[in-house]
Amino acid sequence: MPDPETNNIGLPITTQSEPPRPTHEESYDESSTSESEYQHALEVIFDAENLHRRKSSMNGVDVPKMTRRKEQKRSDTACFVHQLLENERKAKRAAKNGGLNNIAEYRQGDKEGENGVPDANHHSRLLTKKQLSDMTWSVRELSKKLGSLRLKLKVKTVFILTKAHDEDLIGYTREVTAWLLSTDRTTPYIVYVQDVLEHNHRFDAAGLLKQEPSYGGRLKYWSNELCEKHPQTFDFAISLGGDGTVLYASWLFQRIVPPVLSFALGSLGFLTKFDFEEYQDTLTTAFLEGVTVSLRLRFEGTIMRSSKRSEDTKRDLVEELIGEECDNNHTHKPERTHNILNEVVVDRGPNASRCFTNHLGVFGVTNTAMSSIEIFGDDEHFTTVQADGVCVATPTGSTAYNLAAGGSLCHPENPVILVSAICAHTLSFRPIILPDTVVLRIGVPYDARTSSWASFDGRERVELCPGDYVTISASRYPFANVMPQGRRSEDWVKSISRTLQWNSRQRQKSFKEWQEQ
Repeated sequence: MPDPETNNIGLPITTQSEPPRPTHEESYDESSTSESEYQHALEVIFDAENLHRRKSSMNGVDVPKMTRRKEQKRSDTACFVHQLLENERKAKRAAKNGGLNNIAEYRQGDKEGENGVPDANHHSRLLTKKQLSDMTWSVRELSKKLGSLRLKLKVKTVFILTKAHDEDLIGYTREVTAWLLSTDRTTPYIVYVQDVLEHNHRFDAAGLLKQEPSYGGRLKYWSNELCEKHPQTFDFAISLGGDGTVLYASWLFQRIVPPVLSFALGSLGFLTKFDFEEYQDTLTTAFLEGVTVSLRLRFEGTIMRSSKRSEDTKRDLVEELIGEECDNNHTHKPERTHNILNEVVVDRGPNASRCFTNHLGVFGVTNTAMSSIEIFGDDEHFTTVQADGVCVATPTGSTAYNLAAGGSLCHPENPVILVSAICAHTLSFRPIILPDTVVLRIGVPYDARTSSWASFDGRERVELCPGDYVTISASRYPFANVMPQGRRSEDWVKSISRTLQWNSRQRQKSFKEWQEQ
């Protein structure tokens, strides 16, 4: 079992016994979290000379030196899940080191944020094997503890997410909003709905304000930018829809995720556990008596672009990712990173054809129905896949695209990565299950006939040109899903039996044995 004292999760800390001090001038009065929950942070930077470091092609400038930085103030807080993780790590480290609580270490060369403070988003792909193992172990341990507890939250600001184009769901959203804003509630909740509903005739915001003028200061509107830059604004999230709506919540909150309570108004409902007809009793119980939270593993997917080289030499993706590299001659650079709840898919893209012009100026079209994809795990080359694509799924996503591609069903608490080929052109490829401490890299070889495309939870579809690849690793930001009271394992088995008719067949009749007269 990993030593928790070495758990390098550089996240903000909050404690309930001693109110932290605000650290930035800009405040959000509507957020009960941002009013007081700010604290100095431990930031951990990783030694570039460590023998188990990832390849230099997976990160930016790498300076082999560690320095100590003066105590820094943080401008962001974290959700309660990450506060619990950090408090546990801090307490155990302080017990051993005599209370060295405010040491901020960092790796030089990391991207700096405002005021010269290093960016807090240290990607898990940069972790050593042990650091990644410690991080995932800490999340699993906390998830086990939370599964048997009720967390009583001080909810003041409520975030509501629904399908803004569905007329019925807009009506349900208005109903829940009016109930939360009602003066009958003991707490004057501040309710955020999507900004596109402000002038929606079905939602009728003007009618709500006319009904009760006091709602004007408490009915607000969220945008994608607000969710991205100030996720700490929201104390609690309510989802009205199906599993896709929950995935959208995960997409909106890429790092800090408020606890999400999902009402089943969709088709299947693997993630939506509550009946909307009982929403008043459900929300009243959640706010007054507390909630049980399941931490769902998310993946961190980073798009890596091949760096252009001046010399005209033949390049090999396998050699670049597992071979030796020269100093300051990185073969790839990161472009963007996404945290996903279901899966990362690399496939052949929208077209199976590619137009080209050869060296003689002759125009032509190649018909390529398959993608050529290289799969790497840590510093090893696993295999080359000739298929329509590859699906890399979380345990939560095992019942989605992974299932359609022939992958295994997997309980969401399993610490694994599921890899399945999509229509592989071979009889021998079988889905594989890897530990969540592996850093996968899915790339397009330089000699591929065509580009591939990567999508993250079905969104942000990006072209991968020959030489590009995607890194996939366990994210340090799990998804906090509110669950009903009871046995979670039994609930999952019931859900796949209810929605997928798992192992459903007529029971075999027993024999009626013949007896001699």
